[in-house]
Amino acid sequence: MKDLRAIDAIAFDLDGTLVDSAPDIRHALNAALEEADLEGFELDTVRAWIGDGPDALIAHALCWHGIDADEALQARLRKAFDAHTLAAPLRSGSVFHGIAELVAGLARTLPMVVVTNKPTRLARAVLDAAGLLPFLTGVYGADAQAQRKPAPYLLLAAAHRLGVAPARLLMVGDGPPDLLAAKAAGCPAALVAWGYGGRAVGTASVPAWRLATPQQLLLNALASRAMRSEEETTND
Repeated sequence: MKDLRAIDAIAFDLDGTLVDSAPDIRHALNAALEEADLEGFELDTVRAWIGDGPDALIAHALCWHGIDADEALQARLRKAFDAHTLAAPLRSGSVFHGIAELVAGLARTLPMVVVTNKPTRLARAVLDAAGLLPFLTGVYGADAQAQRKPAPYLLLAAAHRLGVAPARLLMVGDGPPDLLAAKAAGCPAALVAWGYGGRAVGTASVPAWRLATPQQLLLNALASRAMRSEEETTND
C-alpha cells in the first residue's frame, strides 16, 4: 500500500485524467477549423496533441497545415474553439470509469482541486457537465501562457489557497507537463495508467507513483487517512 499519510490535498489534471474529453476537443477544434475553411483531424491525431491547452492545440493544427503563426487567425480559431466547447462541454466524451466513485469517496477525507492547462472557464464547464464540480474545492486553469504546466504556478497557487505545503499536495496526472510541474513545485506526483497516460512513460527523471486504477488511489487514501486518525487518537 502507498502511504499517503503525508498528503493533505490532491490536485487532479483534467483531460486524460478525470475525463476522456478527446472526442469533444476534436469536435471543437474541427468545427473551428471548418469555419476557417481548413481541414479537420482524426481523433488519434488530436489526442496526441492534448495536454498543453487550446492555444498549443491550434498551433499544432496550423503547423500541420503549413500555416505560419498568424495572431489574427489564431485568435479567431481560439474564439470559435471556446464557443464550441462551451456549447457542448462533454457531448461525446465521458468520465473515466471509477472516477465518479473516486472523487465522491475522497471528498469525505481530502480536499481536491483541478489543475489543468485548459482555461478555467472551459475547465469548469467540462467539470460541471461531468458532474464532478461539486466535489472540488477549486479549479485552477491556465488563463495565460505563463501559467501552463510544466510551470509550477498553478500548483503553487492551489497549495497556497488550500493552506497546505506543496510537499503535501499530490499531483495526479497523465502526462509530462503534470509530472514536471509537480517536480518544479515540490509536489509528489502520481501518473495514471488510463486515459492518455502512455505519453508520459518516458518522463523517467520525475519520480511518480504509478496508478493502475482510480480505485487504487481511493483505497490507499482511505487506508492512510484511517491510520493517521488512529495515530492522532493515540497521541491524544
